[in-house]
Amino acid sequence: MPSTFRAAIIRTPGGPESIEIIDVPVAEPGPGQVRVQIAGATVNPVDLGVVAGVFHQLGLIDQPDHVGLGWDFAGTVIAAGPGVDIPVGSRVAGLVAGFDRDYGTYAEQLVVAASDIALVPDGLGLVAAATVPVNGLAAAQLVDLLGDSAGRDLLVTGAAGTVGGYVIALAQDRGWRVTGSARATDEKFVRGLGADFTASPEPGWDAVADAAALQDEGLALVRDGGVFVGVRPSAAPAPQRGITVHAVQARPDGARLAQLLEATASGHLPARVHAVVPLVDAADAHRAVAKGGVRGKYVLRP
Repeated sequence: MPSTFRAAIIRTPGGPESIEIIDVPVAEPGPGQVRVQIAGATVNPVDLGVVAGVFHQLGLIDQPDHVGLGWDFAGTVIAAGPGVDIPVGSRVAGLVAGFDRDYGTYAEQLVVAASDIALVPDGLGLVAAATVPVNGLAAAQLVDLLGDSAGRDLLVTGAAGTVGGYVIALAQDRGWRVTGSARATDEKFVRGLGADFTASPEPGWDAVADAAALQDEGLALVRDGGVFVGVRPSAAPAPQRGITVHAVQARPDGARLAQLLEATASGHLPARVHAVVPLVDAADAHRAVAKGGVRGKYVLRP
């Protein structure tokens, strides 16, 4: 067995050009951990922020040598530590949260807590499964903050994006009457999820799920006494007009992820892969995502 594996990191943030591929020593899993051979890792907007130095500037990253990249992944368990009942050979997906770490999912292997992963159902490919953890858990945890509804009106901004698309499906399951806001060219996709559509939302919504991170502009769309849930915890808008303001940041939850993967395998949640690119081309994938307008995810394959 090789003693090292390849991983993508940055030493000094400076955009896609600062991404390096290095050799990392193989680590054995400890109690409650597994080592996963990664089949796919998704490029998310948060990764672009890490590479650009946004989270260094906020004081959330202080690594002495380098920072690992990537939050979600899917792959195959190749080793298990004491106390783990997940068999070697199991197909799994998971989320690695937090900014200040020297490892990430942009890698050939990863050691991760067994409680943070979930089995990938038969019929769902590992590349598609890799797109679920960050965005699916963020959407599910966002909808938890909204709570149940008896037909109240919810506006989802960024409805054609990955988080927005998940929110539409999951909020309808909780009784919300959902309208998605997106570009006019995305109307067919949004309506295909069972939501109403608007390209120019007016104020007055019972709740706004701000997947587009409009912030104050999104808050202005909520009626007095309504609910706003954003996706930028470090920059949530200040409450006003009696509006309850929440912000979500995806956190690991193996049990919830298992439900989301099952829903994706059944077709209830969309699996949206835009392109699969080699790990060595991570910088190119970052540049493509930064241009915007991508519907679906870039997945890095080691």
